[in-house]
Amino acid sequence: MTKESPVLQEARRIAEEVLFPAALEVDAGDRVPESHLALLAELGFYGMADPEEAGLDLPDRASALRLLEILAGGCLTTTFVWMQHHGAVRALAESRNRTLQQNLRPDLRDGKRRAGVAISAAVHTGPASLQAQQVVGGYLFSGTAPFVTGWGMIDLLHTAARDAEGSLVFALLDAEENEGVTAEPLDLLAVRASGTVTLRFHRHFVPRDKIIRVLPQTDYLQGDAESLRFNGALALGVAGRAISLLGEDAGGLTAELDEARDDLVNATPEDVPAARATGSELAMRAATACAVHHGSNTLLPGTHAQRLVREATFLLLFGSRPTIRAELLGLLTNGR
Repeated sequence: MTKESPVLQEARRIAEEVLFPAALEVDAGDRVPESHLALLAELGFYGMADPEEAGLDLPDRASALRLLEILAGGCLTTTFVWMQHHGAVRALAESRNRTLQQNLRPDLRDGKRRAGVAISAAVHTGPASLQAQQVVGGYLFSGTAPFVTGWGMIDLLHTAARDAEGSLVFALLDAEENEGVTAEPLDLLAVRASGTVTLRFHRHFVPRDKIIRVLPQTDYLQGDAESLRFNGALALGVAGRAISLLGEDAGGLTAELDEARDDLVNATPEDVPAARATGSELAMRAATACAVHHGSNTLLPGTHAQRLVREATFLLLFGSRPTIRAELLGLLTNGR
């Protein structure tokens, strides 16, 4: 095995000494501990997606994916909340809104202000459930943004709505309820402490100075494969933890994990859905084997095996696309 860089070694230490020992407590709680998020900020991990971040030794895609995998193997819920931040960091780094950049980019990069994401309602093919209407001085956002994570733990929300011409309007909004925005908590199968809600926008005015960028939906979808790739690292983290708990009973799962990791790193954009599906199916199979290994105690709350089965199920469905779903159904119904 290639020796890990210092930043990955530190991530592994945090995963094993801080995140994993607390994972069951987090799983049973109502929010991620502030100490977890503050520690990730202290280590510089909130700046991972900023191209000007010089403190992290993550020179390539493989290193960044490995970081996500290691942290997810410690505590998926903490990692899930933290990873929502990076879309805002990247979008702000690429924005032409220089004032917004100057005011927010340093704090986002340092984790002093934390962001979530609410873009899926507008970016995917089909009708948008969150629409943007241009008005004097900005836009009105109306509709629904499902599955917004980190509510109550984030300061800003990277939000997208689609206008009548098919363009996506990306904005960085304050993550708080008001007359135009209401939040409805969701009771998820797993990662319940992630603060995941459905947001409802009621002609919420977004001033022009909050707009990050406006671009055609088709342009955005061309780069969608990279976000799918990074989501896939979460499943590998859950698979890796289940394999470690299996010990000598892991059999060939360790080799499968290594292969799935390589596939996710090296997949072309067209092949990312297949690599995502392979990783998610492996996580489900490894977690199920872990449950069988630990026996009937898995039926009781407060066990890692049960938690991993629920998390693997969650990752079969999270951030999916029709292409990923088709690949997964093929694996699950026809075998490998």
